[in-house]
Amino acid sequence: MHDPLTGTPRTAGHDLPVSPELEIFMAGGWAPAPPPVDIRSAAADFTAARRARLSARFPGERLIIPAGELKVRSNDCDHRFRPYSAYAWLTGLTGEEQAGHVLVLEPDGPHRHEAVLYARPRSPRTDDGFYRDRRYGEFWVGRRPDLDETERMTGIRCAVIGDRVGLPPGRDATVDAELSAALSELRLIKDAWEVGQLELAVDHTVAGFEDVVRALPRALAHPRGERWIEGVFGLRARAEGNGTGYETIVASGAHACVLHWIRNDGPLDARRLLLLDAGVETDTLYTADITRTLPLSGRFSPVQRQVYDLVLAAQDAGIAALRPGASFRDFHRAAMRVIAEGLTEWGVLKSPEGDFHRRYTLCSSGHMLGLDVHDCAQARAETYLDGVLAEGQVLTVEPGLYLQADDETLPDELRGIGVRIEDDLVITAEGARLMSGALPRTPDAIEAWMGELIEGR
Repeated sequence: MHDPLTGTPRTAGHDLPVSPELEIFMAGGWAPAPPPVDIRSAAADFTAARRARLSARFPGERLIIPAGELKVRSNDCDHRFRPYSAYAWLTGLTGEEQAGHVLVLEPDGPHRHEAVLYARPRSPRTDDGFYRDRRYGEFWVGRRPDLDETERMTGIRCAVIGDRVGLPPGRDATVDAELSAALSELRLIKDAWEVGQLELAVDHTVAGFEDVVRALPRALAHPRGERWIEGVFGLRARAEGNGTGYETIVASGAHACVLHWIRNDGPLDARRLLLLDAGVETDTLYTADITRTLPLSGRFSPVQRQVYDLVLAAQDAGIAALRPGASFRDFHRAAMRVIAEGLTEWGVLKSPEGDFHRRYTLCSSGHMLGLDVHDCAQARAETYLDGVLAEGQVLTVEPGLYLQADDETLPDELRGIGVRIEDDLVITAEGARLMSGALPRTPDAIEAWMGELIEGR
């Protein structure tokens, strides 16, 4: 049994063969299909302009932007599907049913393109795929929009995906480096709808952080408290959106010095700090990215507050450097200047000059944010990392200090402390607007916030 559209073998939905009699029985007795859904995607008011901007970059060239394919997790189980971000940006389509679909921009004159979306149609009841095809059959994975519905949702002409076989050669369907860079660069500045989606992601993420604080007493009692916290935040992310925008980092104690700690299998110690780096991804696939470092006892110790205050001062300096026309790297430089001076005052460094502070900071202080947590990463350096900030860009500011437990250049009391503070901001005409300001940032405000949530649970 083969998929008639792709020619690939299907995995049968039954261990036993299907008899001719059952095939006949399964093919009949179905009510008429429901009328087409006439729902226009909210993003559709913006996607045509996005496609036009891409078209202008590549006059006369056929552009192929795939949604991506399902990937096997284990044996006959696939990972949950998420479309390629540029495909979602150009079509407004974000669902799991987009696996295998392809957007093609066909040259239509020297300076424009026609968009054609090649999609998998619904399986008719006369084709046994609707109950036998584990990957795409309606009885296995649910109803998919038909082509007419997809056209109404997107405003893009649709065709059956099998019809694309005879297309003349165009850009590689894996998206080559030049096209990938252009797609990233076009996404650097967010339109009004995108900013609204990011604000929604931030709001849901704030609620998730509140859930976590309320759950701390139970998490502290569990032998894998980090994983308990991960589950609490994940519940909010799945209930309010598509899920988490990236693997949640729940790092207690010295685990906070591991930049991408996602094992999340450790216990929580009330004497230590908890670094939580998490973001809810909306159903439209825009993600927040926020980090708070919290005292698990509800109160910072003097040395914890000392480290936290230095990171907060660095973040304040970074945020103050954000404005249209500033170099993208300016906010990182401003934050690191504060860190280097602070480490020198502590006696950890002999001088703030040079780059010795990097032993304790390890990475940059922020990145673009949008459909990807590290958004627009394929953009050329001259337009992103070595470029300038512009109104409408959304980014994070997230300096940190990671004082390793085995670092003999540090006094004993500082070892094993990791602090990162991360917020999401949109560049405005005047500077930058803090989107995640509903979460407290100062030590006093954090302690009061935690106390209210835990006592009021």
